Amino acid sequence: MAAPVKSRIDETVSPVQTLTIGKALNLGLRAAMEADDKVIILGEDVGKLGGVFRITDGLQKDFGEQRVLDTPLAESGIIGTAVGLAVRGFRPVCEIQFEGFIFPGFDQISSQLAKLHYRTQGKIKVPVVVRVPFGGGIGAVEHHSESPESLFAHIAGLKVVSCSNPADAYWMIQQAIASDDPVLFFEPKRLYHNGQLKSEVDTTTPPGPLFASRVVRTGTDATLVAYGPSVKVCLDAATAAQEEGRSLEVIDLRTISPLDLGPVFESVRRTGRLIAVTEAPSESSVTSEIAARVQQECFYSLEAPVLRVTGFDTPYPPSKLEEHYLPGLDRVLHAVDRSLGW
Repeated sequence: MAAPVKSRIDETVSPVQTLTIGKALNLGLRAAMEADDKVIILGEDVGKLGGVFRITDGLQKDFGEQRVLDTPLAESGIIGTAVGLAVRGFRPVCEIQFEGFIFPGFDQISSQLAKLHYRTQGKIKVPVVVRVPFGGGIGAVEHHSESPESLFAHIAGLKVVSCSNPADAYWMIQQAIASDDPVLFFEPKRLYHNGQLKSEVDTTTPPGPLFASRVVRTGTDATLVAYGPSVKVCLDAATAAQEEGRSLEVIDLRTISPLDLGPVFESVRRTGRLIAVTEAPSESSVTSEIAARVQQECFYSLEAPVLRVTGFDTPYPPSKLEEHYLPGLDRVLHAVDRSLGW
């Protein structure tokens, strides 16, 4: 196994860096590979090309072809190989090019990756991270803009998380790789290189644990909860609502399975209202579980029904129609109007 290489980050440079989500993920992967030579990246075009979104750019050059492997177009083979590597003591990181391509590997994920630790009574650990660029808004063709996270959240034995900002991208990918549990890591691909989200990242201190939600904007009138690409939509909605004298609290869920709803319960007990936002279809979704559990835990605090702003219960549409499908600013603000008008 090749020895770890020295970081590209000059030691004389400030540990606080201004990064996009894409660059933060790249540096987070690099830091994990430097810290542990058992970390291996494998996937389609992750090597010389650096991935279709360039998230693994430069890693094969610096760490070698034995640690950054270009694979055939075979998601089942990628996941199956990762399971075997994990059993032998490695920490594989698989890249699925687009979320819609993950389904050929679904059997390996649900039947092997999720169950091996439990089936062996804890004797075997399977520390595999599956990176999944997900969500719409990039004008792509069929199978390139889906949000299938609810399917994996329903499978016992898997952890499912999603980042929404550069600091979380940098630290959450390292924490996921360090975890002994298999983690599905959903990345909001339309935000990878969004300059508006470029922000300072402290590369010395993580902002918090991996499986924890976080209040990212405080408010008093209603609570918005989201994850991944929908967090930015909710923050934009909160800014727009402020101009009308409304104060909206925004919670970034961050962890989809296990759900950390403690901050959501606390917020709803103060605001009395909740709107859950996601790009995924509404039926049997993460927002369904949020709504059910908030109703159960905060029944006497609710001033209005829990509302959901989601994608529609249809296959993802052609790119010319995706703006009608995605839960945008207007739909979120309309839900806020409905909740406050109850």
